[in-house]
Amino acid sequence: MRLLTLRNSLSGALVYATGDSIAALLTGEFQVARLIGMLLLGGTLYAIEIPAYFAWLERRFGRRDYAGRIKRALMAQAFFNPLWIARHLALIHCFSGRFADVQWHLLNVGLASFVRIVPVGLVANYVIQHFIPLRWRFPASAVFSASMAVYYALSERFFG
Repeated sequence: MRLLTLRNSLSGALVYATGDSIAALLTGEFQVARLIGMLLLGGTLYAIEIPAYFAWLERRFGRRDYAGRIKRALMAQAFFNPLWIARHLALIHCFSGRFADVQWHLLNVGLASFVRIVPVGLVANYVIQHFIPLRWRFPASAVFSASMAVYYALSERFFG
């Protein structure tokens, strides 16, 4: 499996940057540097790590019985855990030049936003993992994540 494909890079860059830009516009925090940072993040790190994890889930759990399907959805949900969310928020702060805002409280924000989104996330991850072919899971997950990017960006306001 190639670590980075053009499709994953382009879809990750465009979708993550779009979702975050919408969130930034809603919160009055839009910055070109943040947009560029999210384009790069979605098109590189996220376009590598998320498809690699989804491929591992496919190999590990396959499309076996119902229990295997549930395990795969739970593992997909677990990937986007409070630490992942806190890292995402920390990177947003860095792209925005707000380095002093990268503090331990982001872990609490990540936990609060993760716990509140679990029901929706489980359903979305089940659908993505079981009805979307592997090669299209990252773009599908990126679209879901774009909507979550709005939620994550706003979650610091709600829970921070």
